[in-house]
Amino acid sequence: MGKDYDAIVIGGGHNGLVSAAYLARAGWRVLVLERRHVLGGAAVTEEVFEGFRFSVCSYVVSLLRPEIIRELQLSKHGLEILPLDGTFTPLDDDYLWRVNDHGKTVRELRRWSLQDAEAYDEYGRLMVDMARFIKPVLALAPPSASGFKLSEWLPLASLGKRFQALPEHHQAVFLQLMTMSATDFLQQWFETDPLVATMSASGIIGTFQGIRSPGTAYVLLHHYMGEIDGAFRSWGIPRGGTGAVSESIAAAAREAGAEIRTEAPVDHIITRSGRATGVALSSGEEIEAKVLLSSLDVRQTFMNLLDPSELDSEFVSELSRYKFRGSSGKVNLALDALPDFTCLPGEGEHLRGAISFSPSVDYMERAYDDAKYGRFSRRPYIDMIIPTLVDPAMAPPGKHVMSCFVQYAPYHLTEGNWDEQRDAFGDAVIDTIAERAPNIRDIILHRQVLTPLDLERTFGLSEGNIFHGELSLEQLFVNRPVPGWARYRTPVEGLWLNGSATHPGGGLMGAPGRIAALEVLHAHRDEAA
Repeated sequence: MGKDYDAIVIGGGHNGLVSAAYLARAGWRVLVLERRHVLGGAAVTEEVFEGFRFSVCSYVVSLLRPEIIRELQLSKHGLEILPLDGTFTPLDDDYLWRVNDHGKTVRELRRWSLQDAEAYDEYGRLMVDMARFIKPVLALAPPSASGFKLSEWLPLASLGKRFQALPEHHQAVFLQLMTMSATDFLQQWFETDPLVATMSASGIIGTFQGIRSPGTAYVLLHHYMGEIDGAFRSWGIPRGGTGAVSESIAAAAREAGAEIRTEAPVDHIITRSGRATGVALSSGEEIEAKVLLSSLDVRQTFMNLLDPSELDSEFVSELSRYKFRGSSGKVNLALDALPDFTCLPGEGEHLRGAISFSPSVDYMERAYDDAKYGRFSRRPYIDMIIPTLVDPAMAPPGKHVMSCFVQYAPYHLTEGNWDEQRDAFGDAVIDTIAERAPNIRDIILHRQVLTPLDLERTFGLSEGNIFHGELSLEQLFVNRPVPGWARYRTPVEGLWLNGSATHPGGGLMGAPGRIAALEVLHAHRDEAA
């Protein structure tokens, strides 16, 4: 038996590192155990091909909570976020190009619809109001769904008062966001098909749903709540890739005294008399701690690291209903040159932001139709960025890296398996890009194709779900991950959850890690009192 600790954090992803930093700052002896050779979990930068560095999974930043950046002084620890300017949607013989310059975007929309250009202002103001209204919830521990404790519900009282103070129209819009589909919600404002399709795409990220599925309007709002320097709906690229976010948090944790070990896979959680007391590593080493925090998802934590006899049948039954349903994959490309789009040829500013393959609502729905029947989308939705246009150091001089987030790629296939289908999936992505940028095949030097199965095997994301479980309405707030256990505690005393399977959910946010750490500290103070 080695040295003991106040807390062991299982998993060195960004949420685990955030928890470690906050606990260490409170004077706790903290150990972080990461299975892989590199920190970051899905927020990681790796040199996949010689000279080419990729944000392998997570690839942009916006949701990272400003209080974490401020409190952990991440800028001092190397975090620098570079602006991602706008979204370019290539079409067959035209394009839609929205940029951070509001005036330019309105002029662009006027090419398509005077009505949409006027509505864009109203919609933007309304969504900022909605984001400001719901933003405080991102820093709260949800109340327990079982029983009633006044202390747990009091923080929500101000939210209720603020809801009552909202204009009646805003109240109605908030209820719509909680229940409607992304497309139906957006079509109340806009008539331009590519605009609705592209904006609706934010409502399906990390879900096995289509843009017409009820509930996806909330996911749209979830992504709208991202902010950089106080500006909502702003997106950026961390210099050095998303691994730089994780490394800056790790640096803050180390400065506070936390110990971080890589290549230290946990084999199982040690329990005594129903209490978690430590971990056993795959090497055979055992380490004790007063508290364990798992930043892994609920399947990895409860089914893989614990003896099933430690959990009651009702809790296991609830876990069995928790939906993962991974629906996305990633294709990373090393390029010899830049893609050339037929609708807007040549190099230009349109390549510096996100490039969205979402030409129409019907296109997006057909992509979903494939997934519903257990096939990857033959013409998928792709969110593409070229990080080297803002961070050239990610590739050799004159070369580029391209990141392609792809949906849909269902974890469960009706025919074959992902080891057999990986290349065909990668080909479908390249074929889709080639329809609008025909030179793409000629400039690819290397490609990395990540299927949902790869995301599960390599990064520990059950069924390849990038949010540790769907952000569907029945799996939010007091129900995340399961009713009665939304306050980061678990049925095993001394074991806490601090990953994306807890409120407020997934994305490169850090909020679950921060709130869980604060809850642990609060519980410790109560016990000591």
